[in-house]
Amino acid sequence: MSDARPIGVFDSGIGGLTVVKAMRDLLPHENLCYLGDTARVPYGPKSPETVQRYAIELAEMLMRKDAKALVVACNTVSSVALPLLNEKFPVPVVGVIEPGAQAALQATRNGHIGVIGTRTTIRSGAYERAMRERDNNVRVSSRACPLLVPLIEEGLLDDEVTDRVIARYLGPLVADGVDTLVLGCTHYPLLTRAIVRTLRGQIVLVDSAQNCARAVEQMLDQQSLRSASSDRGELHVALTDAADNFLKVARDALQLSFSKIEVQSLP
Repeated sequence: MSDARPIGVFDSGIGGLTVVKAMRDLLPHENLCYLGDTARVPYGPKSPETVQRYAIELAEMLMRKDAKALVVACNTVSSVALPLLNEKFPVPVVGVIEPGAQAALQATRNGHIGVIGTRTTIRSGAYERAMRERDNNVRVSSRACPLLVPLIEEGLLDDEVTDRVIARYLGPLVADGVDTLVLGCTHYPLLTRAIVRTLRGQIVLVDSAQNCARAVEQMLDQQSLRSASSDRGELHVALTDAADNFLKVARDALQLSFSKIEVQSLP
């Protein structure tokens, strides 16, 4: 049996395209509908209640496209709204935190893991809880990096200003002795080269996008929701507002191709 319905993927802006790219590479036969809430990005400074309301609105928009599953390609939403989404919608919901936490525990050698993310993600303690549920002895050092998402949304991926901001944020974590760093925001993999320049190869990076894609693959197999292997999956992209740098970042940094971008009005 096969299921050709699309997988709905959403994020606060362009960051979730890192998850889309990983899913396109791993699951080329699946149809994907991506919804980026560019009208209200960033989510990181907003309250959990506001993020939950936004998440429900975006999920409802994707469900109207007959999504067979929802992928929350946003650490902020995953940290505060996943139980609510699972309760409200009748399809499987996959977030980014559990896969990222598990991968970090497998990667660490000294048991000291760093996590960077938005203020809401870091305040939620979601990564710490997910890791300590599996290993109570793990040490987790977390740091909010609120300037990184705006720099990425502006397309400043290889820029001296961005490098200096990264160095300022990551310096205390390096000094603290972490040997593994979780990129706890789906925007952050777009800064992998800049982060590697700062860390100089000393620390293992855990990309939540790649691990989320693997979790989606596992879910599709468990739920018998895969598209036919003969299908050629398509990517449809919608935004809640125009985004000047969206096409450039998607095509240059991620080598993603898609038809015209639809602008969808929020409820």
